[in-house]
Amino acid sequence: MELSNENQSYRPGDVVYVFYRNPHTQDVANVQSAAVVNNPEKPDELALLMYETYYPLSDETAVYASAEEAEQAYNYYFGNVSEGTLE
Repeated sequence: MELSNENQSYRPGDVVYVFYRNPHTQDVANVQSAAVVNNPEKPDELALLMYETYYPLSDETAVYASAEEAEQAYNYYFGNVSEGTLE
């Protein structure tokens, strides 16, 4: 299974980077690494695995191939990334 997202193809086992909002404090966002995996509920689809939770991987998800690329986008949308933002 492979999903293309903005000229990028993802396969199970890939590590990608996304913006993750703290569910307890919605005004806090971080760059977070995530694993691309087969969706356990829909085996023909891919999902992102973060913090032991599966999230849909779709064209609506902003996914970055590298931490540097994600941090540049984070700076553009949210302002400067402070040290230690990537978890």
